[in-house]
Amino acid sequence: MTAAPLTAPASRAVTVPRLAAHTWFLTGRRLHALARQPAVVVGNLVQPAIWLFLFGSLFRRVVDIPGFGHGSYLGYLVPGVIAMNAMNASMWAGVAMIEEIDRGTLNRFLTSPVSRLALMTSGVADQAVTTGLQSVAILLLGLLGGAHYPGGVAGCAVVVAAGVLLGTVFGGLSNAMGMMLRQREAIIGFNVLFMLPLTFLSSAFMPTALMPHWMRVVTACNPLDWAVRAGRSALTADPDWSAIAARGGGLLALAVVCVAVSVATFRYYQKSV
Repeated sequence: MTAAPLTAPASRAVTVPRLAAHTWFLTGRRLHALARQPAVVVGNLVQPAIWLFLFGSLFRRVVDIPGFGHGSYLGYLVPGVIAMNAMNASMWAGVAMIEEIDRGTLNRFLTSPVSRLALMTSGVADQAVTTGLQSVAILLLGLLGGAHYPGGVAGCAVVVAAGVLLGTVFGGLSNAMGMMLRQREAIIGFNVLFMLPLTFLSSAFMPTALMPHWMRVVTACNPLDWAVRAGRSALTADPDWSAIAARGGGLLALAVVCVAVSVATFRYYQKSV
């Protein structure tokens, strides 16, 4: 990806064209680095493929449980795996930010005319592109495995968008932790602490109707479940668009808040150097 080089503006005031240009340039820098490591791109799909086909085969008979309400467990699982992958991959965003700090790259950017806001929005854009591509790949893997998507292209687009928004939520939180704590161990601990509980306190593997009452209450507040249920509904032949819009709107609002928090912590870091 190519972009016009950054040039020093007459003023550091943030304008939309300047922010867009700098975000484009910095996002291209990140994606170009990723494109030079195809093994990493392929490796990032190994874990969701294992989730999809291992769990899809292991639990395929649970659709026979009364009240499950879905014909194919693999088809049921695809939106859950996309959401799990988006959350898991984005939770490591703070580690990349710490590496930028340790290498001195971030501090060098701070002495350049680049928009300070673009330094954070480029990370969000990079994560969104990566998550979107991985989500499309998981949809194709599910299709090859025999899953059906009656919702068509529109339903698949909703699944991808929900995954991107969910990734933005956790990517923003991870970046904020990286800026504030600057310790890889803290981010690793955050991932270990929240990854599995948030996954199993969602409908990624089992419908909420089959959960105990207290789990249903917690699940209703879980953004991972919002993404799973919005995507799963969109893939059906008769989507509940009002519920999809409500959950998607909740994810969008939460993503905006998390990005704002990460920007605020970046400004805190900027003052400390």
